[in-house]
Amino acid sequence: MDPAAKPVVRIHALPDLLISQIAAGEVIERPASALKELLENAIDAGATELVVELDAGGTRRIAVTDNGHGIDKDDLTLALTRHATSKIAALEDLESVASLGFRGEALASIASVADLTLASRTPDARHGWRIGHMGATGAGSEAGARIGPAAISPGTRIEALDLFFNTPARKRFLKSEQTEFAHCEEAVHRIALAHPSVGFRLSHNGKPVLRLPPQDRAARIVALLGSDFADAVLPVEETTAHLSISGAIAQPAYSRASRDAQYLFVNGRFVRDKLLAHAVRAAYRDVLHHQRHPAFALYLTIDPRAVDVNVHPTKIEVRFRESQAVHQFVLHALEKALATTRAGSTGGSLAGQDDAPETLAVGGTTGPARPSWKAPAGWGRDAGTRSAGPAQAPLGLRSSEPAALYDALFGRSRPDGMPAAGASLPRAPGTVQDYAAAPPSSTGPMPADTAVPPLGFALGQLSGVYVLAQNAHGLIVVDMHAAHERIVFERLKQGVDTGTVPRQPLLLPVSFAASSLDIAAIAEHRDTLEQLGFDLAALSQGTIAVRAVPATLERADPVELARAVLAELHESGEVDTIAARREQLLSTMACHGAVRANRALTLQEMNALLREMEATERSGQCNHGRPTWCQVTLAELDRMFLRGR
Repeated sequence: MDPAAKPVVRIHALPDLLISQIAAGEVIERPASALKELLENAIDAGATELVVELDAGGTRRIAVTDNGHGIDKDDLTLALTRHATSKIAALEDLESVASLGFRGEALASIASVADLTLASRTPDARHGWRIGHMGATGAGSEAGARIGPAAISPGTRIEALDLFFNTPARKRFLKSEQTEFAHCEEAVHRIALAHPSVGFRLSHNGKPVLRLPPQDRAARIVALLGSDFADAVLPVEETTAHLSISGAIAQPAYSRASRDAQYLFVNGRFVRDKLLAHAVRAAYRDVLHHQRHPAFALYLTIDPRAVDVNVHPTKIEVRFRESQAVHQFVLHALEKALATTRAGSTGGSLAGQDDAPETLAVGGTTGPARPSWKAPAGWGRDAGTRSAGPAQAPLGLRSSEPAALYDALFGRSRPDGMPAAGASLPRAPGTVQDYAAAPPSSTGPMPADTAVPPLGFALGQLSGVYVLAQNAHGLIVVDMHAAHERIVFERLKQGVDTGTVPRQPLLLPVSFAASSLDIAAIAEHRDTLEQLGFDLAALSQGTIAVRAVPATLERADPVELARAVLAELHESGEVDTIAARREQLLSTMACHGAVRANRALTLQEMNALLREMEATERSGQCNHGRPTWCQVTLAELDRMFLRGR
């Protein structure tokens, strides 16, 4: 025999214990994985109270006690056998799974890598029955099937000791006790959020950690995600014939550095799905800053026949039959909720829409209801002509100044509502100005009978960058460029969506030197440029003329604007990609069209900006996700100056 010849390898069947341990490698990654399977089985059994006890992060002991319908004595041994289940019986059942567990391998897998004891009692039984110490001999084997009576309330108690005691290679991959407990606690949080009608008690090393009574979904979300999340919440509620989504998302200002506050459930099952995750990211794409992550708890309900939950051993991934329809449904539902975020508006109510602000149409968009006011004749004209600095083109925003309010604030009024003789009208140069030539005759807080909109009324500018305003709560500080950028952006989006982007022809076309790529982009993307409101023409191999720009951006530098748009078209490439990156393209245009820093605004323009912010969707953040305004309350100012101490 040739010593170099390889021996013939024969095919042989694997032992049952090794088969179970291989299956356990797919299902039981760490203590949290085993705990998740036990909790899901308890939920499927109709439990309304769950008690979880952990020792050493779950590596030494995992015990789950429930008050479900229990397991019959004759089924105890079978319950620990691979692929034995009460939840499906035929292929048709697998195609429309409505339960959390259905594979019939969780208990067998746990029993193959831990010393497992199962005790259960059905509601009509006089006492319970117990089968234990399965790990030493193999799940479901006759030698290990020792059944005896047990004193237990109706329900089931499962205890797994010394996880991975017989697979040391797997045990070496476990982390510290605290880390493993954190994963177990997160598993409890996920199940608890998915099933708020179930009560939970969690203890670690004999110390109580969590206690949740049965409650409604809103209360459960607050209990687990915190009051800060509840304060920033935007309710989500959308339903179609075959799909529904509900729950809560946080306003963009409540973003997180990690994904630790993201909970997505499909038919009561926690999932991590790339399709749904992409829909969430797309909804937040122009309101979230850089690498921040949104917080949410969303519940998607879909026909079980339209979703496959059998694509991953741990059932944490799903596959949708109509994936594109689901993606668009979720995207539009979240965009609708985020569209309610306007400057000055507050979060909604987790309990529903009852606390949502009344809305009315303002400038073609829907905005929060606000009191109306009317300035005395001549006020707007006078104030508008007393700007400190050179004459400048207006911003294109419409509003009138609340004369009566300024008179009440600074005490320089006449019976006819006009400023008193000798008093200076409010001005708005680069710094905050005095509002009267002499000390006012009376000062005090904003009058209670004055109609005060959410962002209040402008006081002046700071360093040519920030607009300062007073509302009912104190001081409002607005980043005027970021705020105006969002307003212009939303106007452009609305125009593109409706196909009504007005074009402003230039009296004298302007030309600029361009590259061959710029010339090619004009010819290749002419339709796109026309939809955006541009009229560009190639005059020669190296020159482009700008003949018209979008009317919304008529005051922007036409050359810089055209160059920026052409650069975006270069980067986007194909037409389909341009459509997908529409927001980026419009954001670039809005940035060039927004008011710049060091621009002196009149009080009219400042108040107009505030009113437009209140009426514009998503105006709490600019196109890059930065906040556009902040509130400094009177209480905070009092603390700064130690008032009352």
